[in-house]
Amino acid sequence: MPVTEQTPDAACLPVAIAILAKAPVPGYAKTRLIPALGADGAAALQAAMLKRTLAMALAAGIGPVTLWCAPDRSHPAFAEAAAQGVALAEQPAGDIGQRMQAAMAAATAPGGVIVIGTDCPALTPAHLRQAATVLAGQDAVMIPAEDGGYVLLGLRQPNAAVFAGVAWSTPQVMAQTRARLAAAGLRHAEFSPLFDVDRSSDLPRLYALMPDLARHPCSA
Repeated sequence: MPVTEQTPDAACLPVAIAILAKAPVPGYAKTRLIPALGADGAAALQAAMLKRTLAMALAAGIGPVTLWCAPDRSHPAFAEAAAQGVALAEQPAGDIGQRMQAAMAAATAPGGVIVIGTDCPALTPAHLRQAATVLAGQDAVMIPAEDGGYVLLGLRQPNAAVFAGVAWSTPQVMAQTRARLAAAGLRHAEFSPLFDVDRSSDLPRLYALMPDLARHPCSA
């Protein structure tokens, strides 16, 4: 079911936020943008988007925030997150579905858990608050990505079946996830789609939202 703008309910139980992020290391982060930005520029972009995502998650104020780090927790950008009160964990081996499931299974907030990445510059604290409100009455909440995936998934209770057999990194991800939720008997709500930054064609929209990156695309 679609979701319209809602006012967060102050009585909602705390909802955890799990952020999956790669370390901003040249040649490791944002590799699909290296042809456009270079390895250093792509890593700088990852650093900037990681910083923005952490600030947004903390500003939402809906519950504890955990940063799930890859390949490990050693990068200084992750230490900066910890200094802000963000818990750190290492992403386990496996595909993105297995890693999201692990992050959800580790969360202990009574209102559920929301998983996001760092690729969506249009995601705001209001989206997170609205998603937390939805989880008070639904089993799941999603924000689709315009490319057929999703930029946010929230579950009131972890459920590995939601991630089983999904063709990750394809335009079928969102449709298959809807089917997994239905098969598991889980009621879900969706917000309007947002764009994420995966390809060079996404950069003009990113720069419109984050103009400092357009002026200095290779510096974090």
